[in-house]
Amino acid sequence: MDSTRDLFVALARRYAFADLGALAPAADIAEVCDFGQRLLSLDAEDFAAEARVVPADLRRRARACHMPQTPREQPRGALESLRPAYELLLEVISVRWHRRELSPMIAAVHIASEYLPLLAFEPQLGHAGDPARWPEALSVAGSRFGVIGDRECDHTKSEQSATNRTLRVSAEPGEGWRAYFDRQHSQVAGALAVCVATCRNPCTAMDWIEPEPRADLQLRARTALAFAETPLVRLRHAAPVGHGFGVPSPEEVLDAWERSRAGLDKNAIGSAALKDDGFPLPGLPALFSAVADAPIEPATLLDGVSRHIVSLLERD
Repeated sequence: MDSTRDLFVALARRYAFADLGALAPAADIAEVCDFGQRLLSLDAEDFAAEARVVPADLRRRARACHMPQTPREQPRGALESLRPAYELLLEVISVRWHRRELSPMIAAVHIASEYLPLLAFEPQLGHAGDPARWPEALSVAGSRFGVIGDRECDHTKSEQSATNRTLRVSAEPGEGWRAYFDRQHSQVAGALAVCVATCRNPCTAMDWIEPEPRADLQLRARTALAFAETPLVRLRHAAPVGHGFGVPSPEEVLDAWERSRAGLDKNAIGSAALKDDGFPLPGLPALFSAVADAPIEPATLLDGVSRHIVSLLERD
């Protein structure tokens, strides 16, 4: 019996929530494992699902990363602030690295790259890109934001469609709201960065931000766009090899990250990636912090779930 319990404890400490949940000796342990697996899988739709056997603090921290499933759902979770979600992303990246699960690790890096411009915009917006709270000044007279077919706008056709949708999606039913987040919200993030950082024909869309903070935001948003084009993020789109798909080795991941750091070292924001901080991808937390203009450190949410499961396994 002790050897079986030792095995279960080892699985919990390795964050093997799916495996342990299938073998769990009690229903409450299986429920906590399911909760932990949702976090590890970055299933942000279901972070707020009822899990009464999970300690309230862990549930509260998970809800802060949750993506609202209707336009009026409260609290707003990751639409209020993306900082808790990015802290969870860093923890997931670290756990996946240590488990040598490099394909889902790179997937987590890719998710981080898609929404990084919204992390940059959060100080100016006062929220994390909530479509129900866009500033009215984003679409004042002379703004091309959300105007479909405007050839003077630097947005792609898909970005124009996404920005047009984001200005009205808060009036749609839950089904439309969820479809928007599945397909278009990340494009809005990139489109905002283009507006403030790289647009060749600026309109009035960004005039609601004063010149000094706009210059700071421009640098952070440009770095966010640059991160999305780094060799590390491009590993997500690696070409098929033979009859399967190539999974990068740890050495390939580290090499891609070193080349990414060198490419980002163009300004004070990008150079934050050069920090050696003990993270598996050294400097990634510092880079996210610089883009966010706020401290972003790896969460301890998965660790808390692991510790709670161990305490349940070791109870008398």
